[in-house]
Amino acid sequence: MRFTLRQLEVFLAVAHHQSISRAADELAMSQSAVSGSLKELEQKHSAQLFDRVGKRLQLNELGARLRPSCEALLVQAAELEQEFTQQRRASEIRVGATLTVGNYLCVELIDRYRQRTGEGRVHLEVANTRHIVRELLDFNIDLGMIEGEVQHPDLDVIPWQSDELVCICAPAHHLAATGELGIDEIGEVAWILREPGSGTRQTFERALRGHLSQLNISLELQHTEAIKRAVQANMGVSCLSRIAVADALKRGDLVELAAPALDLHRQLYVILHRQKYLSAGLRTWLAVCGVAPR
Repeated sequence: MRFTLRQLEVFLAVAHHQSISRAADELAMSQSAVSGSLKELEQKHSAQLFDRVGKRLQLNELGARLRPSCEALLVQAAELEQEFTQQRRASEIRVGATLTVGNYLCVELIDRYRQRTGEGRVHLEVANTRHIVRELLDFNIDLGMIEGEVQHPDLDVIPWQSDELVCICAPAHHLAATGELGIDEIGEVAWILREPGSGTRQTFERALRGHLSQLNISLELQHTEAIKRAVQANMGVSCLSRIAVADALKRGDLVELAAPALDLHRQLYVILHRQKYLSAGLRTWLAVCGVAPR
């Protein structure tokens, strides 16, 4: 065999950081050792894995093609080592979740995962759908849990559970008395919405198609809690996941506005890279979520 597992670790670290120096920091190696290891790997196989773009090392076509196999081989090697030492621990997993899922659903999932694995660790990254997809395609996370709709040839998109958005306003808002949003009101009121690229915004805009071409958008915010506070302050109305506003509706801090003209139902998804090796940890996480592995 003309490569070592350490050389594969170096290759993957450089691919992740696109930098020799940052890869060296992650691996606790000198920059010269990282550079030498990568050079030896390429020379032994007469292959170039990176293109130099300014100060960055960017994966070329061959490097990108080999990366999933190298990731899988290292995970399998770690699992084999655990078998040899009879330490059957679930490996660490990196989960990317969109804001509603990450802030309101993942804590319970992590708790159930830890109950099953004992020492299993979950690194959770919370961002919008567009960012999660990019991270998954770049192998920076192991799987994604998203609210938005995604179509990509390299991704498995698995339906997970149903959700719905609800329109909300402050108790002091003039629409709170009627509790309903007609098409005319939808076009007239000031809206406080999630940013473009979020699953919540995507679902809301899809529901509006065929009804309205323009909205009065007064604010675009990246965080659900900030939107809820702005709505409570009577700065406008919004449309958020029922999961995110259930407690505030129950307390009376927010008022639900029926919008019978809009279909605000949506699906939540688990997404995986098609070439991702399903480690024991990933299989356990999928089981906790009630999702059958491919």
